[in-house]
Amino acid sequence: MHALLSLRASSLVGIAVAALWGAPTLACDRAALTAKYPALVGRTVRLAQDGESPPYTFRDAGNFETMRGLDNDLAVATFKCLGMKTETKIGKWSGLLPAVIAGQADVMWNNLYYTPIRAQQVDFVTYVFASTGALVKAGNPKKITALTDTCGIKGVAGLGTVEEVLLHKTSDTCVAAGKPALEIATYPDKPSGMRLVQAGRADLMLTDGGFAGNVAKTNGAEFAQAFLIKTNYKVGPGITRTFAGLQPAIADALQQIQADGTMKELMVKYGVDPSLMLPVEGFTQ
Repeated sequence: MHALLSLRASSLVGIAVAALWGAPTLACDRAALTAKYPALVGRTVRLAQDGESPPYTFRDAGNFETMRGLDNDLAVATFKCLGMKTETKIGKWSGLLPAVIAGQADVMWNNLYYTPIRAQQVDFVTYVFASTGALVKAGNPKKITALTDTCGIKGVAGLGTVEEVLLHKTSDTCVAAGKPALEIATYPDKPSGMRLVQAGRADLMLTDGGFAGNVAKTNGAEFAQAFLIKTNYKVGPGITRTFAGLQPAIADALQQIQADGTMKELMVKYGVDPSLMLPVEGFTQ
């Protein structure tokens, strides 16, 4: 069984080790990977996730002790290829990277953006671009296909997010062109934003592209994704520097998982656009 532990403040609660479960069928060359990294075989990786970030990590509705999601499944596939085990440590997203830095976990694999500042403290392996998605009612009644179609509409985004900034910039551009400004509101959490769209109090919700795509895929009777904006931000796990050989091993395994089609398969499964995939790249200082 997959072990789920908790990260509480600066301490860990519970001790358990489990073999990986539920990984997709792989075409990776496990023999070659384990021969290249024999010191990792059978060892346990402490994997930090929040379990609250669909489609990246979330708890299974039928079994609360089971983790699902694109990032979770990629981690499962990666460590299975390397012949490793995992402990999954659950905590608030904001505390996951500090837990890796403090030595309480080995890898944060939970929709983490690579930045040079973060890379001063942990290593990275990136494989996908971040994106912004536009969530609308099913059928896209306002026929919105790009930001240029949003002048005069009611748009919502998370309070203090880059999406809120983007809505305001778009509104300023509309006004400068002699078009109506956007009517902009904010929401405290994604379900609140979705309810605004459902109730017709918003025409469009700007949010994480993976989230928007997943909602449109799993709840197509009520929602659609109007458009997707690819950013320049690279995403991938943040990895401790105290676990010798772990970062290059993750990079090698992910390269195989990407090449054999497993990564694309999982992205499609969770509603994340495969066009966001980028060549696997490692960053270390």
